[in-house]
Amino acid sequence: MSIVVEQTLPYTSSQLRLDDTERWNRLFPLIRPSTKAISIGNGRTIVVDTALAKSNSKNVLVAAIVSAGNFSDKVLRESHIAAFATEKFGDETISGEDIARVLKENGFPTENGVVVIKAGSKQGLEAQPNSGVLEVFVRGELKLDHIISLLEAATQETKSSFENTQKFLDHYLRAVAKTTSVFHEKKTGKGPNVIHAVETSEFSSAKKSVETDLKYLLSSRPPSGEDVVYAIHVADINGLSRLEDGILVHEVSEFCAQNNLPTYISHSTILDNHSQARGWAISFCPVPATYLAPQQKPTNPLTNSIGAAAPTKPRTGSSQIQITDSQVRKIITQGCESVIKAEPIITEYDTIVGDGDCGYTLRDGAKQVMSFISNADLSKLPSTLGELVDDLEVNMGGTSGALYCIFLSSLAQCLWDAPTFADALKGALEHLLKYTRARLGDRTCLDCLIPFVESLKNTGDAKLALEDARSGVETTKKLEAKLGRSSYLDEAATRGVPDPGAYGLLVLLEGMVAAE
Repeated sequence: MSIVVEQTLPYTSSQLRLDDTERWNRLFPLIRPSTKAISIGNGRTIVVDTALAKSNSKNVLVAAIVSAGNFSDKVLRESHIAAFATEKFGDETISGEDIARVLKENGFPTENGVVVIKAGSKQGLEAQPNSGVLEVFVRGELKLDHIISLLEAATQETKSSFENTQKFLDHYLRAVAKTTSVFHEKKTGKGPNVIHAVETSEFSSAKKSVETDLKYLLSSRPPSGEDVVYAIHVADINGLSRLEDGILVHEVSEFCAQNNLPTYISHSTILDNHSQARGWAISFCPVPATYLAPQQKPTNPLTNSIGAAAPTKPRTGSSQIQITDSQVRKIITQGCESVIKAEPIITEYDTIVGDGDCGYTLRDGAKQVMSFISNADLSKLPSTLGELVDDLEVNMGGTSGALYCIFLSSLAQCLWDAPTFADALKGALEHLLKYTRARLGDRTCLDCLIPFVESLKNTGDAKLALEDARSGVETTKKLEAKLGRSSYLDEAATRGVPDPGAYGLLVLLEGMVAAE
């Protein structure tokens, strides 16, 4: 699937004051109201989650010390972290015993011990069995995030025992391997370059990039005859979208399933204060099954409109919906021509409320579609549409490109069995909603797509459906953005301007409906 590679950080590190430890101490209780900041003197502060103090957990408690500026959302959102502290990189002003003491003084159940994970410049374990503290030092936030995930997912026998937890983490530090891949500003051909651990190559798809990384990791940690679970942690670096994160994790899952690897996969987002480069990192560790149980193998998320599993191999035969090549060609061509013609106004809207690239993305996607269909047999729409998606995955960027690809891929599957085109569209919409948090009223392209699809399904009248879609786009002029770049802006900045993605989709639908 396509991945956005343009910079989307709304503010600089200095503007956000990411290396100000006191700022994080004030922000964290605002993010999670159950926490409170406790001063331990000399400017040192430990933030504890009071909700865990009331629990009857018999597990070893988990705490983290992170470097201010190089920050992960894992610490912000994981409910099993009892305590949290920030330090400037290289400082070691807060010890594991400091954290254990604060936890005990505030009523936490510390009888089974405390594990304190610290991201820094060294790696290893330091245990103080008499005080029940195990300090785990790791290089970088990736491994810190991975350990946090594993301590939550570990078997009950492991996480309820200080000794077993220590053995588990000792194994992890000896067996873990990692790789980092970042996008490079220079391009090769049409795509950006990706700097992998083993090579620099043109980015053609998330699937191929993930395969490159995982094959490298597997070569360093080949499968053994032991009963192991492959613990894999995927972290996006410097802000890929949630949709793109999901695509990366999905490709990791697919690779492991195809290679029959029992896995436990987790994910986080890391902010790197020292680099603006965007990309992803993978931590990979074979773990004995005594410590960790594998996740269930994922099911195919693409199901057709009547509930049967979508095919995993190309299908032959014909769709129930009969349509001629000339009919489809006219509809697609007129829709694409409308988008290309409307690029300036879409770009203008997106310059006001977004990155300014929505018009170009949709225009280039439309041109790519027209180029593809020039040599395609459109009478075989389901299979041809699937081939088109493969082409667009490489050549249409942006989050909107990913959304279009998911929708069209689902539509291609639904067209095999759906009794009507409206049913196929409805099935494709339902699949798309599994991949995005956006819903009607969130000021996105779905404010156009949902009314159109639902109206067409209910009435069977494309012109009435288009009017409902037009009304949906009109409402975006008054809506507050909840997702995407527009959500960073004050509501007054977007008032009166339609969502560019919704407007672009409306233009496409207007051209297609007019061609019928």
